[in-house]
Amino acid sequence: MKLRNDISLRKVGKEYIIVDPSQDMVDMSKVFTLNETAAFLWEELQELNFELEDMVELLLAHYEIDRETAEKDCSKLIEVLQNGSLIL
Repeated sequence: MKLRNDISLRKVGKEYIIVDPSQDMVDMSKVFTLNETAAFLWEELQELNFELEDMVELLLAHYEIDRETAEKDCSKLIEVLQNGSLIL
């Protein structure tokens, strides 16, 4: 997997957002909001080919979290990113 490189994560106040700039007209219903942990993964994985296990290892190295929770959370994030066409 690889994150799309034509979009970027922005911090607006306390929120992390992604807006797809390729839309002809900005549709604010297509704004993706990430929590701090998801934003951390987004930043770490930019420009990299990665798998679920890479994401899990990043979480385990930077947060006090057990493997089962990390795997569950990363799987959910991948699902969200795929549904939003944010992963190539």
